[in-house]
Amino acid sequence: MKIQIQGGTLIDPVAGTERQADVFIAAGRIVGIGQAPADFSAAKTIDAKGLSIAPGFVDLSARLREPGFEHKATLESEMAAAISGGVTSLVCPPDTDPVLDEPGLVEMLKFRAQKLHQAHVYPLGALTVGLKGQSITEMVELTEAGCIGFSQADNPIVDTRTLLRALQYATTYGYTVWLRPQDAYMASGGVAASGAVASRLGLSGVPVSAETIALHTIFELMRVTGARVHLSHLSSAAGVELVRGAKAEGIAVSCDVTINHVHLTDIDIGYFDSQYRLDPPLRSQRDREAIRAGLADGTIDAICSDHTPLDDDEKLLPFAEATPGSTGLELLLSLTVKWAREAKLPLSKALARISSAPADVLKLPAGRIAMGAVADLCVFDPAADWLVDPRKLKSQGRNSPFLGYELPARVRATIVAGHIAFETR
Repeated sequence: MKIQIQGGTLIDPVAGTERQADVFIAAGRIVGIGQAPADFSAAKTIDAKGLSIAPGFVDLSARLREPGFEHKATLESEMAAAISGGVTSLVCPPDTDPVLDEPGLVEMLKFRAQKLHQAHVYPLGALTVGLKGQSITEMVELTEAGCIGFSQADNPIVDTRTLLRALQYATTYGYTVWLRPQDAYMASGGVAASGAVASRLGLSGVPVSAETIALHTIFELMRVTGARVHLSHLSSAAGVELVRGAKAEGIAVSCDVTINHVHLTDIDIGYFDSQYRLDPPLRSQRDREAIRAGLADGTIDAICSDHTPLDDDEKLLPFAEATPGSTGLELLLSLTVKWAREAKLPLSKALARISSAPADVLKLPAGRIAMGAVADLCVFDPAADWLVDPRKLKSQGRNSPFLGYELPARVRATIVAGHIAFETR
């Protein structure tokens, strides 16, 4: 279908510019910016006057809950959540049931996602069989099945020798390993960030050293192996500083933070509100400000939603017993815009953290608006505020610390590979 997006403000996160320009789409690709190609006749025109046109967003961590956890969410519900939030590409961790450690499981997931014809899905394969941290998976076969990297999700590899061998294997074939920097023993039993808030509430703590010890280990193994590693979900000022030093050294590392950690601190736990039970736990205001500074200066590459839909029952428990996680696909744009306004950043620079920068982590030609590029686009109203009402979320998970918040920026249309996947007035 030939589509013209008319009268909108085009946000280019790569060039860092915002300008008014029409976008013309044909055969799934962008064929004109500002000026229509010869003999172009639109079958569909989207009126974008007063609206912004951005690249489709790229989310580096979104659990789709299939296979195995369909009682929490389905592929259909979570893909609907993605496109209603302007997310056109997403990475799903391997901690499904069964775990994504077999090529057939990966192929099935990709086939199911492609049949829905919505967002692009990029699975992470399990780094070790069953995520048990013992035997390395067949990474070559998993890559051929469609995996874009290898991860333990939130399951640490306790045996450093196994991690060393996994990094050596991945380096041989040029694969990226995704790791959560959290020492299993230091974090064991912790449910909140160590500090005054956790002590006052009587909650067991996870110290910052759980993150920094893991980072020191990972960086030393990277120096030995030459591996490329993506660090998932940094949470502390000390962690950000270690990554800044590693990048200055020339270590091939990238990293992300969750959108929750861009906005929230341990004080927000309040009186044991389990919606704020997250992993990694929310830390101090100093840590949050360091995260924001790291995003602004490029130390932190990307923001992810860490979308984790849960049953209501999993949150209707005492804080320490509640399952950590929050839904986030539908909130990623709005919370990024909120951060941009609070930090007084250009919108193009903020949106780069959820579009072109995560696409660069994945080495994909996504998150960009350019001639000949695949037409993955989000049209949104930056002036429209909306209430986070759990009854109106597309995701089957209604768990979020932002329930009841009024947030900026409303998605009006999402285009995936040249077709209109989502549209609202």
